[in-house]
Amino acid sequence: MSFWEGLWRGRASQFESGNAATNSIELTKRRPSVSLTKQGAATGNLRVNLSWRMRTSDIEGQSKRRGGLLRQPWKMFQPDVVQAHTQGVVNVDLDLGCLYEMTDGAKGVVQPLGSFFGDLNAPPYVKLSGDDRFGSASGETLYVNLDHREEIKRLLFFVYIYDQTPAFDRTHAKVTLYPSNGPRIEIEIDERAPQARSCAVISVENVKGELVVRREVKFVYGFQAELDRLYGWGLQWGRGYKAKADR
Repeated sequence: MSFWEGLWRGRASQFESGNAATNSIELTKRRPSVSLTKQGAATGNLRVNLSWRMRTSDIEGQSKRRGGLLRQPWKMFQPDVVQAHTQGVVNVDLDLGCLYEMTDGAKGVVQPLGSFFGDLNAPPYVKLSGDDRFGSASGETLYVNLDHREEIKRLLFFVYIYDQTPAFDRTHAKVTLYPSNGPRIEIEIDERAPQARSCAVISVENVKGELVVRREVKFVYGFQAELDRLYGWGLQWGRGYKAKADR
């Protein structure tokens, strides 16, 4: 066996189900979970990123429709849009949030709505970096301090659409986990759910000291309270608002 062949096999063993070409693990219905502990990635800061874009088929369909507007040719330059919460026009405003439960029984949420941005160095050891309202390339990011993993019982990362604007059928979203070690973990939110307003995407659970990441991708037609009922969190919910967006 050659040196290069041995090196390649060693890398494959190290990353287990990682994709050698992209250094990533994609969680699917057939392969829904992975252990951060077994990957040697249960320490340091876990970065959880949400990114999204408009579906290619929808963009092409919009172009074809605009091409037929002979009576009002100026509308060819006006994109079909989804109205969001601001006065301006954007494609869609997806938000990333996290329900948490600590081993001492404390529960809560980290999310842009209500400005619950969390804390990385104190419970819940989950911190939201900011609120991306316009679908930038960087998206939204949550950080989890896994050096305090013994205090974390379970986390549920979810995506919701602000201001009751259903648009999961027009977007292609992806949540990516970047552990401190080993391959990134990707979950595609590629199922069309035209009326859904929230989606439980991925869970991280402490199972007898082992941190297990599991694909969820469960759509609901309500918001956080409905996700709460689905997963038995037991929190009290009220109407929340965002601060005015800075432009």
